[in-house]
Amino acid sequence: MSMPGTLSGGDPGQILMARLWCRDSVAPVTNNTSTTLSAAAARAVGVTKIYGEGSTQVVALDDVSVELDRSRFTAIMGPSGSGKSTLMHCLAGLDSVTAGQVFIGDTDLTSLDDKALTALRRDRVGFVFQSFNLVPTLTALENIRLPLDLAGRQSDKEWVDTVIDTIGLRDRLNHRPTELSGGQQQRVACARAMISRPEVIFADEPTGNLDSRSSAEVLGFLRRSVDETGQTIVIVTHDPGAASYADRALFLADGRIVESLDDPTSDRVLDLMKKLDLSQAG
Repeated sequence: MSMPGTLSGGDPGQILMARLWCRDSVAPVTNNTSTTLSAAAARAVGVTKIYGEGSTQVVALDDVSVELDRSRFTAIMGPSGSGKSTLMHCLAGLDSVTAGQVFIGDTDLTSLDDKALTALRRDRVGFVFQSFNLVPTLTALENIRLPLDLAGRQSDKEWVDTVIDTIGLRDRLNHRPTELSGGQQQRVACARAMISRPEVIFADEPTGNLDSRSSAEVLGFLRRSVDETGQTIVIVTHDPGAASYADRALFLADGRIVESLDDPTSDRVLDLMKKLDLSQAG
């Protein structure tokens, strides 16, 4: 599938967005295993992820089990190579697991074929990337509505208005990405992820390309989306300041979850990160 206005050059984020939104011959996902929603928006059960074989084998995740509660903001942290991005990609259905199970609600992603997995990512999961990945020829509003338009779904005007008011960019809706600041573009990207009312939004270093003021804008939006609309947010970040917006911070090292911190503050996160660095060095 090609999207009008996407940049050339094979940008990984844009390729991934095309894959996520592909709707050809894909039916909506339904969950017949339960009539009630699981308390966890997403969870991993004994997940192991191994890349390569033999002497080049890398264990990215080592028997990880974790539950991510609904309507909560979770930050996943850890040093480079700890497995934090791999965990997010597995939880989001962007990468397969070597062993174990991954669930969105009560749906076992490891039991789905490619078509059903594509439908699940489109209908029940939202994504925010570090590089924004907005379509440059579309306005802010058109970018926000893009998942609905590609899925052929009618928009709920009340919900669209709620999302627009939450990002605080009503006066910029007719502007194209080049006419928006970095923080405004990322807020549009967050709104795009939210517009289809996904069960969970995964964000990979969403403030990595932003200055401190723009980062605060985006993180404030994510926080409000949890508090005001009940959205579930999971971010991967290395920034203690970003983690302080979360309800819970998970810390990975060597492919395992080694600590969990409720109601994190920047200072508490930084202290724990230093402690983990020291313990790994020893």
